[in-house]
Amino acid sequence: MSARAFTDRDIHLALDGELPEDERAAYQAWLEANPDMKARSQRYAADNSALRDVFAGVLDENIPSRLEAAINGEAPKRKEAPQRWRMAAAAALLVAGGLGGYFAGASVHGSDPDDDDRMAQLAIAAHQTFAADKNRPVEVDGSDQAYLTGWLSKRTGLKLVAPDLSNNGFKLLGGRLVPANGSTAALMLYADAEGNRISVYVTTEGTERSKGTVTLASGGPEAVYWQDKGYGCVIVGTLPAEQMGVVAKDAYKQLIAGAGMARS
Repeated sequence: MSARAFTDRDIHLALDGELPEDERAAYQAWLEANPDMKARSQRYAADNSALRDVFAGVLDENIPSRLEAAINGEAPKRKEAPQRWRMAAAAALLVAGGLGGYFAGASVHGSDPDDDDRMAQLAIAAHQTFAADKNRPVEVDGSDQAYLTGWLSKRTGLKLVAPDLSNNGFKLLGGRLVPANGSTAALMLYADAEGNRISVYVTTEGTERSKGTVTLASGGPEAVYWQDKGYGCVIVGTLPAEQMGVVAKDAYKQLIAGAGMARS
């Protein structure tokens, strides 16, 4: 019997220690026979190592009570994330894209920035970092949506779906994990035929029901966000305002339906 064909998915399974024992020898032989995939595996391993280093101070801590409450469907009390978690998230963004001066250029619709706006700003920062990456914008491609959403759901503690935005002209490229405000967020990236890219950022942020928009003072991406009972999502892109609103609402409705939550 010939060995099965391995894919990018198997690289992630191997790095996560989830590749079956009886397939590991064949997998290693496949890597040796495919230098490009071996190099990709090494890049993914380096990314994992960098993230572990960034979060080294908090990985062994107990899960914050507000995240446990969010995962259990409870509405946690609104409070600011512990300083260590905020620093870890900020550090990860700096490692990812050198975004040290980013927030100084943000302009928020409304009053002073609060938890809602910080979530939107992190989503914009993640979008600017990865949507512009032509070589490897995602960790897991969108060819196997079941695996992609299962992987993201497992890492974020949320029941996730990948919104189907084909009626809006957008195809799913894939997804990755990015920092949130004291937790981990899923980032799903889409592109249309003209090369426009939008991202869907989902995390266990929401406490009280809210929605709004955040834009940069210099223009650039617009973020449309919603929060509700331990669930926050942000749609980011540079589309015309009317089109952005239609795409964002379509994505949000599908995310909420997939999570089994009622929407207003």
